[in-house]
Amino acid sequence: MPQSFLNARARCGRLMLCAMALGAAQAWAQDYPHKPIRLIIPFAPGGTNDVIGRLMAAKLGDILGQQVVPDNRAGAGGTVGIEIVVKTPPDGYNLVIGNIATLAINPTLYPKLSYDPLRDLQPVTLIAKVPQVLVAHPSLPAKNARELIALAKTRPGELAYGSGGNGSGAHVSGEMLKMLAKINLTHIPYKGVGPAQIDLLAGQIQLVFAGVPSVVPYVKGGRLRALGITGPKRVVTFPEVPTIAESGVANYEVTMWYGVLAAAGTPQTLVMKLHSAVNRALRTPDLNERLLAEGSEPSGILPEEFSAFIKSELTRWAPVIRASGAKPD
Repeated sequence: MPQSFLNARARCGRLMLCAMALGAAQAWAQDYPHKPIRLIIPFAPGGTNDVIGRLMAAKLGDILGQQVVPDNRAGAGGTVGIEIVVKTPPDGYNLVIGNIATLAINPTLYPKLSYDPLRDLQPVTLIAKVPQVLVAHPSLPAKNARELIALAKTRPGELAYGSGGNGSGAHVSGEMLKMLAKINLTHIPYKGVGPAQIDLLAGQIQLVFAGVPSVVPYVKGGRLRALGITGPKRVVTFPEVPTIAESGVANYEVTMWYGVLAAAGTPQTLVMKLHSAVNRALRTPDLNERLLAEGSEPSGILPEEFSAFIKSELTRWAPVIRASGAKPD
């Protein structure tokens, strides 16, 4: 039998196998999901990660027609929850809420991190970018970020800011301010932002970078003073409070961000089905309005764009973490 005929038959066989595999993948995607999906939230209940994760789980369940179960798996700065998804089959039934800490900061903060966010996870989409607000105890003689910087230069190292721990969003917000404004603030890590806010209200520390919703009642009630917004624009909740960049710190911009990811190797058909579902969830009026009320910027970018964004954030924050000298809690 001529070799050319054998080669042609082999090629034909490979094409048939590819077509069969493609057909199976498409059928799998059409059938997905046929059982509950687990959405891991790698932090304790009560924080912004938890709120966004639970809202997203409820909406995705409605859209996909299958229960999406939020599962809080806190520990080691969020690494425990990420590790669980990395080790699961790439079938779309185990998802995780990733954020600036777990995907952009921990790879530099932890010298022996067990996962690589670019290698071991499949981005689905970015949910939203969320600014923070720098708040101060009212006893501090500074009415805004500009006055705070001037005060800090006369009292180097005397003013303390609290955070939810080394490598947290509040921590890196402070380190970026120190670096760009050339001031020396003392960082006090806590086991969560909640305890830091308690000490701030008691006057034990002077400053905290916090999520906007968590401090609204204290600012409105005069127990805390809002000095500046960390994001690129003012927020609806505090329209009179300028951004830190407006206050004279050029190029200062720190936004927390949250996204949905699956295990690396998840079929592209499933990834795009999840991407479409998250985008539909973001367009629902109640979720969209909730995010906007927090000063958030809803996203929904394509998986490859989210991957590029994570890579850029890794590059941006690595030198900040190294300069801070921060070590894992």
